[in-house]
Amino acid sequence: MELRSGLLILIAFLFTFFMTYTTTPLVRKFSIKVGAVDIPKDSRRMHSKPIPTMGGLAIFVAFAFGVMAFVPLDSTYVGLLLGALMITIMGMFDDIYDLKAWIKLLVQIGAALVVCFSGIVIKQITLFDQIIYFGNWAIPITVLWIVAITNTINLIDGLDGLACGISAISSLALLAVSLLSAGNPTVTVIAAILAGSCLGFLPYNLNPAKIFMGDVGATFLGFVLAVISIQGFFKVNAVVSFVIPFLVLGLPIFDTLFAIIRRLFKGQSPFHADRKHLHHRLVDMGMNQKQSVVLLYAISALLAISAILFAERMFTAAVIVLVVSFVIGCINWFVMKREHIEMLEKLDAEENEVGQPEQTEEEKPQA
Repeated sequence: MELRSGLLILIAFLFTFFMTYTTTPLVRKFSIKVGAVDIPKDSRRMHSKPIPTMGGLAIFVAFAFGVMAFVPLDSTYVGLLLGALMITIMGMFDDIYDLKAWIKLLVQIGAALVVCFSGIVIKQITLFDQIIYFGNWAIPITVLWIVAITNTINLIDGLDGLACGISAISSLALLAVSLLSAGNPTVTVIAAILAGSCLGFLPYNLNPAKIFMGDVGATFLGFVLAVISIQGFFKVNAVVSFVIPFLVLGLPIFDTLFAIIRRLFKGQSPFHADRKHLHHRLVDMGMNQKQSVVLLYAISALLAISAILFAERMFTAAVIVLVVSFVIGCINWFVMKREHIEMLEKLDAEENEVGQPEQTEEEKPQA
């Protein structure tokens, strides 16, 4: 039985991988035809030439066909597909027409409610073996979680391959937790489907990117990760079940919270776009796009490993991984910061030398 289950997971993964890989070039042509092209018009853009967007449509199509092919479609997962379809259609219009923030928020809330009424709700969490029930707050908390994670993935989509790669890592972490904890087998298959969809798109999205996911891809991935984390992470029989999804999605959650706090302190709207995200800071400190993405992949993977250890009740190992990750991250940050400062000082010194006029023979001091 385990062999059949493992084979199903592998087939589902490979199916969606090759489907995304083969349909992305077609979506790229479609994006250009409908005018869904990201033109670099401000400093937040890290690319220098127009790039077709809306590549997330290929990810959605592969995911939807994968779910319909390998998952028993009861009302729960029909609700997941309907909500994902709403998010995808919204993302397509946003990539073409640049929708208002409040319109996107309303659609995201509507999609989250569809999921809730289909039966996917955060009814309780576990805290040190004590179950805390949410009661009437279950649906509002679930909607808040889904909308929040949907937007966190969208906000980190600032470098080639970053959001797609982190979503793949998160999907694989969910797959591992579900397998090791003997959780919901359907969630395990869906996690494999999502991971395959992401990894099939990644070859086209890595630097230098041939196509971007666009909002259609980033919001779709955030939405699906939020929904299946409810079925997979929150329902794990762990001492602190709510810690697991926060670790797996820790990088986008941290970056979003930091962005909101930063903007509020400046008196700006939380939705105000800026160039202060973590990936922007790494590039500004001298790292290129590939180096920045690899570093953030590593951080996300370490957080995912610690989440898996938490799910297995290996708390000491999980804490050690987190502490070591934090220390290494701090060391790298200070080293890069120091190198950045030294580079700026060197440039200033060179500019001063170039700007200083040469002395004439009369101005030179006599021996």
